Amino acid sequence: MWDLNSNSFTQVAAHDAPVKSVNWVQAPNYQCLMTGSWDKTLKFWDTRQAQPMMTINCEERVYASDVVYPVAVSVLAGRKIKIINLENQPTVHNTVEPPLRYQLRDVSIFKKDGKPAGFGVCSIEGRAAIEPFDNSVPNSKDKFTFKCHRSPVQNDYNKPQDIYAVNGIKFHPTFGTLATVGSDGKFSFWDKDARTKLKGSEQLNNTITCCDFNHTGVYFAYASSYDWSKGHEYHNPQQKNYIFIRQVKDELKPRKK
Repeated sequence: MWDLNSNSFTQVAAHDAPVKSVNWVQAPNYQCLMTGSWDKTLKFWDTRQAQPMMTINCEERVYASDVVYPVAVSVLAGRKIKIINLENQPTVHNTVEPPLRYQLRDVSIFKKDGKPAGFGVCSIEGRAAIEPFDNSVPNSKDKFTFKCHRSPVQNDYNKPQDIYAVNGIKFHPTFGTLATVGSDGKFSFWDKDARTKLKGSEQLNNTITCCDFNHTGVYFAYASSYDWSKGHEYHNPQQKNYIFIRQVKDELKPRKK
């Protein structure tokens, strides 16, 4: 934990392999830090204690997680998605597979009427998926996949299309629209309900590895660094890493119906 006032650091969690996700859980009867790791566990920590409050064993390595109380969602290796119920104490609600066929990279929960209603996931195949928590609704408009972070389709359909990994997906906290970032060095803004693209960015000189909004949705932050998608031979140790912060007050507003 980083204390900004004193610029000091305190270790508050530990795993037996790299930690890939860190999320804060604020429940009515408890609060804790949730961490996910390549050691195939989700751990819940009272930051004042050396041992976790609870450990959930997963089928595979944890790649990313998101929390919107009372739900947490984690994406795992092997295209597994673990849905956690955080009420009273964390328990596994369900484990599902998305309609995406390749490795998952990130997950983000979206809300409807102020409550968590579903989630978006993205993968290395230049595609993302929107999934509702309630799959009993037939033909739900919140259940679909869409292509993104691909090179433009030319008139020559025999020419192959470049497909990039989608490294991050995040929903806007106010509008319910979303952002994706990818190995093509671009970010894109989307209207989930209208199923349309709101905005695309210019290409950076490096891949974009992750992104997020601040709690009011006024600022959008994204990180530019090499994601190893082209292997070690394309790694340039002289190339600097950057974090960009963009003011997006109106860019994420949904399309008028």
